[in-house]
Amino acid sequence: MTAVSHRSAEEIGATPHGPRAVPALGEQRAVADITHADTVLGNGLRVLAVRKANVPLVELRLLIPFAGEAPMHPATAEVLAESMLTGTARRDRVAIDTELALIGGELGTSVDPEHLAVSGGALASGLPTLLDVLADTLTGASYTDSEVRREIDRVVERLAVARTQPRVIAREALQRHRYGDHPYTREVPRAEDVAAVTPEDVRALHTASVLPRGSTLVLVGDIDPDTVTGDVERALAGWEAGRAAAELPPLPELAGGDVLLVPRSGAVQSQIRLSAQALPRTDPRYPALQLANLAFGGYFSSRLVENIREDKGYTYSAHSGFEFTGASATVQVEADTANEVTAAALLETRYELGRLGLVPPTADEIESVRQYAIGSLLIGLSSQGGLAGQLSALTAVGLGPEWLAGHPQRVADVSSDEVVQAALDFFAPSRFTGVVVGDADTLAPQLTALGGVRVESPRP
Repeated sequence: MTAVSHRSAEEIGATPHGPRAVPALGEQRAVADITHADTVLGNGLRVLAVRKANVPLVELRLLIPFAGEAPMHPATAEVLAESMLTGTARRDRVAIDTELALIGGELGTSVDPEHLAVSGGALASGLPTLLDVLADTLTGASYTDSEVRREIDRVVERLAVARTQPRVIAREALQRHRYGDHPYTREVPRAEDVAAVTPEDVRALHTASVLPRGSTLVLVGDIDPDTVTGDVERALAGWEAGRAAAELPPLPELAGGDVLLVPRSGAVQSQIRLSAQALPRTDPRYPALQLANLAFGGYFSSRLVENIREDKGYTYSAHSGFEFTGASATVQVEADTANEVTAAALLETRYELGRLGLVPPTADEIESVRQYAIGSLLIGLSSQGGLAGQLSALTAVGLGPEWLAGHPQRVADVSSDEVVQAALDFFAPSRFTGVVVGDADTLAPQLTALGGVRVESPRP
């Protein structure tokens, strides 16, 4: 048998005259027309209905501001979200599941310190049923004792596992370091608090906080936007309140400072989390900052990834990206590393932050991230679910389809000088603070010698 010779990628791409040229990028497509109706109903709910008829489906995204100052609010809110679809005065859990299944539909709930979210979808022909189930849940969720207690047991078990996960530990440490005791930091409730929640607590929270005024509902699919808005108003006619849903208090401005080493005894890996104040989407400089972030660490060919993953092998995954909260925005830098290279990885991350401003992105780098930013946005908007998710996030801060349709052109219009200035202004290492979570006995000598790192004092 003749042996088969396998060629490498370099050999396949070679020609007698050198490497085979990479084909030029095709012409960038514009955002498709977003036919929509944007209305605030009499109960204060903003409804954004968008026609996207590529498949006979409809996607639904409801966001309800759901902040709370009470110490038990995070735990009660978590149980509410898990119990909300377990039954109403008209339908029990089985009836809800059955009716949704018959229209190829589903509904799910989640909660964070900012919002209670209800999301789902169905066949477009089943939208009346989907809206009826949603309305029934919003106005008549029963939270029976047995269902709530069953969900409490599930949540307690899930939290016991979640609180052992390094990423959850690192996130909590970063939030505590950035914002102290602000309600935004209470993303994962304590298991003992969840265990203390009662069905009466959940029912009271629903009555007090599941409110339409200030909330947003996005529908995307094979629908007539003008007609469906009337359908929503009729379906949700019974969902009313005299006051607005509870907004999260504004976040304080994030200042740069020391990185905090948070002890996690015996850990063999460390989590590096850095953060700095950024710009909201509405700021005229946001497109330039978006491109500067991509060049730094926002996609696989970024400088940070090339350095600490591809070149040095310090981490499997490094990334930077934005976090939008109300009218505020921050940029996060994340990497998980082995203990023996944690200090080196932090040093190289700081180096890349400084280098972005002092050795700014080249014209080729900027053009690459520009094409990536526009292309990835268009890909994300190509599905009904992707478009619904984007619009839901935008409506929560008062924006809508017009902002989304105009963003590719804003990115296209950004000059190289604007990206260079954004890199210098927003990625200076001195603007960042953050945490490293790991074994302090192993990490402290190198990290404190590196400078700008202090060890967290034991908490009472």
